[in-house]
Amino acid sequence: MNTDTGEKLHRGSCHCGNVQFEVSVNALHGSRCNCRICTKLGVLSANVKPSAFRLLTDESKLASYSRFPEIANRYFCSNCHTLCFGKGDIPEVGGAFVSVNLNTLDDIDPAQVAVVYWDGRHDNWQAGPRAEPWPIN
Repeated sequence: MNTDTGEKLHRGSCHCGNVQFEVSVNALHGSRCNCRICTKLGVLSANVKPSAFRLLTDESKLASYSRFPEIANRYFCSNCHTLCFGKGDIPEVGGAFVSVNLNTLDDIDPAQVAVVYWDGRHDNWQAGPRAEPWPIN
């Protein structure tokens, strides 16, 4: 646990419990993206280095999806289809990462998460996060 950054070890799982994992993350800070998939799935995410994430179940219990597989993949439970995490490697944002869906962590209240917003709908993620939500149009 890294107390300087507020990180602590959390357990996460899909809805049916088929996929389980551990992640060291500050779960009080997350982000929402307005791209099509994040909006439709209601994702609340936090990115961590791969060393901070550990899958506790066999990878055969996962299904994956990616619109751009050379950048990132999203991983779902093959049984209940809960989006649990994504993995990617984007040099502009620091290289390899795991993006954990904070909604799948067992011991947090998503209503307590401070949220920043990314404009993925307009491929404007390189502009950086914003504290306020994007305008509705």
